[in-house]
Amino acid sequence: MDKGASRFLSTREVADYLGVNEKMVYTLVSEKGLPATKVTGKWRFPLDLVEKWLKSHVKNLPAPERAAFPEGLLVFAGSHDILLERTLDLFGRRNPDMLAVAGNVGSMGGIRALSAGLCQVAASHLVQEDEKDYNFAYLAEEMPGLSPAVVNFCRREQGLVVAKGNPLKLEKIADLAPSGARLANRPPGTGTRLHLDRELQKAGIDPPSIPGYESAFRGHMDAALEVLSGRADAACAIRPAAHLLNLDFIPLTWERFDLVTLRDLFFHRPFQQFLSLLKTEAFTRTASTLPGYDLSATGDMVFPEQR
Repeated sequence: MDKGASRFLSTREVADYLGVNEKMVYTLVSEKGLPATKVTGKWRFPLDLVEKWLKSHVKNLPAPERAAFPEGLLVFAGSHDILLERTLDLFGRRNPDMLAVAGNVGSMGGIRALSAGLCQVAASHLVQEDEKDYNFAYLAEEMPGLSPAVVNFCRREQGLVVAKGNPLKLEKIADLAPSGARLANRPPGTGTRLHLDRELQKAGIDPPSIPGYESAFRGHMDAALEVLSGRADAACAIRPAAHLLNLDFIPLTWERFDLVTLRDLFFHRPFQQFLSLLKTEAFTRTASTLPGYDLSATGDMVFPEQR
């Protein structure tokens, strides 16, 4: 079979590729999630997705070589969060012999950075397809062969930041299109953008029809500043961003915001020092200055539901 000849395989070709009979191919589609589509009554299999599916089922995958971080360095990557920023400052003041830094690359970017060994902790709030849980399905897909450990950082309130008085009288995501509101959006791969896209899909709204949909502001404060400046009418952001800029906020959902590391990094001194900080009065006091946070599960280990 010439794999370069077509991006889609027939049932016989995919059976040859996987080394199984054609009857087993249908079983893999119905029971194991083998990617497939039916065109004019015949099954077709996208080769790139078949390869990805096959790799996701590899057992005992060797862990990739990971660069060693200096003993006193703690590197975060992933979703932007205002309380996390302030907690990193608090960590630095309490641990002058250590350095904690964060890269704002979105939730998906953080998970991929952790998988690639570019950071020790990923900050993520990716809601799953069933909207009943967060992060686990993405970890399974993006981190094959690795053993993540997930700790809750907080729950936080997502919504729309709007000008004082809410001049366009927005109440929900579906109001963006008919109101003609100019949007300050977040980049693809961020949990906030994922939430927006799902709500638009539910409302049957074509995303590009919203002015500003293609904009991409890396942080919640960056997006909210567009509203403050008058360049946008609404921004996808968390409540603390609206509070700090004295803007109005339309609440949409509470979400779980997690810290993801690897089991072999979990007990490293810098990360343990960070976790211990989450149970202190100083951290609680810091969070109390910002509305829109719930610390009821902060610092708790989080595990997927048993299927």
